[in-house]
Amino acid sequence: MMGRLNLTRRGFCAGGVAAFSVRPTWAATPDDLTARKARVQLAPDGYPMTEVWSYDGTLPGRTIRVGQGERVTRRLVNDLDVPTSIHWHGIRIDNAMDGVAGLTQDAVPPGHTFDYDFVAPDAGTYWYHAHTNSMEQVARGLSGPLIVEEADAPEVDADEVLILDDWLIDPDSGQFFDDFNQPMALSHAGRMGNLIGTNGQYQLELPAQSGARLRLRLINAANARIVVLRLRGLSGWSVALDGMPLAAPEPMMDEIILAPAQRIDLIVDVTAPEGETAALLRLDDDDQWRGQVAFPVRGTRSGPRRDRPAALPPNPNTALPDLTAARSLDMVMEGGAMGRLGMARYQGRDMGFRDLIGQGQFWSLAGQVGLSDEPFARLDRGEVVRLRIENRTVFAHAMHLHGMHFRKVAADGTLGPLRAPS
Repeated sequence: MMGRLNLTRRGFCAGGVAAFSVRPTWAATPDDLTARKARVQLAPDGYPMTEVWSYDGTLPGRTIRVGQGERVTRRLVNDLDVPTSIHWHGIRIDNAMDGVAGLTQDAVPPGHTFDYDFVAPDAGTYWYHAHTNSMEQVARGLSGPLIVEEADAPEVDADEVLILDDWLIDPDSGQFFDDFNQPMALSHAGRMGNLIGTNGQYQLELPAQSGARLRLRLINAANARIVVLRLRGLSGWSVALDGMPLAAPEPMMDEIILAPAQRIDLIVDVTAPEGETAALLRLDDDDQWRGQVAFPVRGTRSGPRRDRPAALPPNPNTALPDLTAARSLDMVMEGGAMGRLGMARYQGRDMGFRDLIGQGQFWSLAGQVGLSDEPFARLDRGEVVRLRIENRTVFAHAMHLHGMHFRKVAADGTLGPLRAPS
C-alpha cells in the first residue's frame, strides 16, 4: 500500500486549414478526439464512480505518440453541452492550430467539429488539453499526453507517461464539487483537489525489475497544485524540462518541483531489490511523504549495469540568440486576496479593485484584466525579448508563454536551461 486515504464527510484526502462543420453521422475514426461525458473510477473501489468530461471516454485521454517531424491530425468532435477547444501544450505550431478560444480560434460549439493539423517539430513530452474555460474543463478531465519521439531515442526497458493530477470530489456522491467559480479559490491559490492520483488512478502501480532502466515522463496536469516529488529505490538523471533536452543529463540529487503544466523527463534505474517497492513519492500538505506511483519490484534484469545515458539530441532552432539587442519588457502581476491591486483596465474601463471583485475578477497582468483590444506588446517574428515578470501578489503563479522558447535569467545574470512554449 503506497499511501493512505482518509475519506469522511469532512474531508476527502489522499496521502493546416481548419473549419467548423456539423458533426458527421458516421462512426468516429481513429483520428477523432471526441469530447464527451463519461463515468470513471477516480476514487478507490467502494466509492461511487465520477462523471468526468473526457476525450473518448477515458481520463486522461489516450496517449498520442508521433515521431519528430511527423504530422498530428486530429478532429475534435464536441459531444459536450458547452463549447470547447484543444491546446497542444508546448508545441511550436501556427496560431491557427494553437486552440486558444477567443484568441487563436473560436470555440467549437456543441455538435460541431474542428480539424487540427500541424507538424510536431520538437521531440519531447507535451500534452493536450481544453482551452475554453480551461479552469473548469481541464479540472473535469479534458487532457491527455502528447509524446513526440526522438529518431534516436535512449535505450530503456520501459517508457512510462505519468500524468499527475488532483480532483475536488464529494466523498458521499463521488462527483466533482461544482463550485468552479468559488470566490475563495479564485482569489487565493486556486482550486485544490482533495484526491491526488496518476493517470486517473488513486494508487498507480507499475511493476518493474530490479536493475531495469525506465524513462519517466512526468506531467503536472493539476489546475493549481505545485507538486514536490522525490525518488525511493530509483536513481538516475533528469534529461529534459518542459520537453526541451538538457545539455547534459543531471543527476537526481534533490526534490523535483513541478508547477501546473510543467513536465520533466527522467531516466532512472531501479535500485530496489526484488520483493521491495520502488516509488515516486509526493510531499503532502501535512509535510508527510506519500506514494504517488509504486513500482513493485518483480524479478531482476539480466545483463551488465548500464552507463550514464547520453544527452538527448537537441531540438532544431534552439541555439542561444544574440542577447545584446534584446528588447526589455516589464509585466507586473497584481491582485488576489491580500493583494495590492488598486486599479486595472477591464472591458475597456478603468476599475478599482472592489468594482473588479463585483465582476468576479481578482487578478491583473500589466494593468489589464482579461483580453484587451490592444496587445501587451507587438513583436517581430524571431525577435529576442527580455521579459521581467514581477509577482506583487502573495501567491505563487505558473506563467505560460505560448509559441516562444525561453530561458530563466538567474539573479547573477546566468541563463537557465531552455524551456518550451506552453
